[in-house]
Formats: sequence, structure tokens, C-alpha cells
Amino acid sequence: MELKKTAVAGTMESSDIMVTVEPREHGGIVLELTSSVMKQYGRRIEQVIRETAAELGVEHALIRAVDKGALDCTVRARAAAALFRAAGQENHIWEVGK
Repeated sequence: MELKKTAVAGTMESSDIMVTVEPREHGGIVLELTSSVMKQYGRRIEQVIRETAAELGVEHALIRAVDKGALDCTVRARAAAALFRAAGQENHIWEVGK
């Protein structure tokens, strides 16, 4: 998936996550994560975001995420929505995954 523009999904409300995606030419996925539960779940949140990007074929991006205690399913949905928006795609593949 080729990212064409900056895009955002999510909110700053409790139990949600705001994900901002910016395209990059090279350098892989750079992830900047801020979380109210960083010590407990920071690694897992990062893993879910990276897995989602990989599943969608994103190789290069700057992803900023501000987490307010979102569940894995919410993290995955917000990351996917931001990535689809950044790619300008409207043919979303919404399916139950792992």
C-alpha cells in the first residue's frame, strides 16, 4: 500500500487511540507512541500497530499514536483506518482477523 498523504483516525477520549500516519520515501516504519498505560501495554500496542501496517503492505511511514487505554481491536481498527485514509483507498477490507 502506497501512502499519499497524512491522515488521522481516532480520538483522545478514554479507551480510544488517535493514530496519525505520514508517508515516507524510505526508512521503514517509524513509530512514536505515547500511552497512559505505556509501562503495562506499550510493547503490545506497538506490536499491533506494526502488524497492521505489515498486513496492509505498508513499508515506509511515520506513525504517531496517542493511546488512552484502547483495546487491541480498537488499536488495530484505528491504525487500519488511518492507513487506508493515507493511501486514499476507499475499498476497505474489514474482516475479523487474529
